[in-house]
Amino acid sequence: MNKHLIALALAFATHLSVSAAEPIKIGVLTVDSGPFSFLQSHYIDPAKLAVEEINKNGGLLGRPVELVMQSHAGTPATALAAVARLTQQEKVQFVTGFLTTGMSMAVAPRIESMNALLLDGSASGDDLTTKTCFSNYFRSMGTDSMVMNVLRPLIQKSGAKTWSVIASDFATGHTYASKFEKIVEDSGGSIQTKVFAPLGTADFGSQVAQLAAKPADGLAVFVMGSDGITLAKQQQQFGLFKRFKTVVSSHFTNEISLPAQGDSTVGVFDAQTYSPEFPAALNTAFVGEYRKRFNRPPSYVEAETYQVFELFRAAVLKAQSADVQAVRRAMSGLKTATIFGDVEMRAADHQLVRPMALLQIEASGAGKGAPVLRNIVAAADVTPAPVLNCN
Repeated sequence: MNKHLIALALAFATHLSVSAAEPIKIGVLTVDSGPFSFLQSHYIDPAKLAVEEINKNGGLLGRPVELVMQSHAGTPATALAAVARLTQQEKVQFVTGFLTTGMSMAVAPRIESMNALLLDGSASGDDLTTKTCFSNYFRSMGTDSMVMNVLRPLIQKSGAKTWSVIASDFATGHTYASKFEKIVEDSGGSIQTKVFAPLGTADFGSQVAQLAAKPADGLAVFVMGSDGITLAKQQQQFGLFKRFKTVVSSHFTNEISLPAQGDSTVGVFDAQTYSPEFPAALNTAFVGEYRKRFNRPPSYVEAETYQVFELFRAAVLKAQSADVQAVRRAMSGLKTATIFGDVEMRAADHQLVRPMALLQIEASGAGKGAPVLRNIVAAADVTPAPVLNCN
């Protein structure tokens, strides 16, 4: 038998052994209704890509990885019920996917009793890693404070002394607004107008009128999902953003929302957790594969989801086991290379120490905008010191 046939035989035998082994199941949460439902594919596609790549390379410890998708209605109660279904009915022991801070706060205290790990690449609320310890909860997503540390130098250098704020009327929106106000006050400025819009707002006319009635130097926007698309289009009709010297935001305008927002957010700065321009070698390959498959660069949501699987793979290999407790111990203090660069899952509070990005939207043809990387903020400069020690 020649060398080529031997290689084929070995590859086939490996494939059969991996296929026959018991799979390692990872549950992926998505939301199927409300302002975040349009994000479903942005969690599913990168999860499928990551698992395809893992299985193509022999799986993990000779076992294939299997995705189990679970959608829900987008509330903390339905998120908890979805995780219960995954762990109890589907026998999933590792859960990730779309979670708001409220959803994670509902699931994290219960995940240990379900004999599972929650690998959170979505929720950003500080309380998840500063108020209490959840032994089986690990977060790779950048926190609210990390977002503000991206915006802080921009706010200080802008010269703006008066600011207005518009935010979504839920936990993350209120947190962003209060943290932003603190930065402005620390910089010698003041908040002039602060308005909140309920999730699912179809008409931002009232909020736009309030902001336009009392002009300020700068505007901060913390409106996300499909609501961010609606706000961007409606404010453009009134030229709202043009009334401010500086407009800053977080997760308001990006690769996901820009196709619908068009050029309505040109000039806006956005604090983000990721940019396709991150220089890591793994990111270059990831972006190339994403462009090949989807004819566009990956969004921050897709990158965050993909990174969860990179971390999971590294922890399983470090533990040499897919046992929940073994992976938990390996994840704590894990240092590895990802598409974001070299990162560390801090043992003290289970928060990933990783870089962040400042983007700005530039015109990109008639009626179009595109995000451009303005600054990469190093992990050491953006990540607050741990408040808790969970060991």
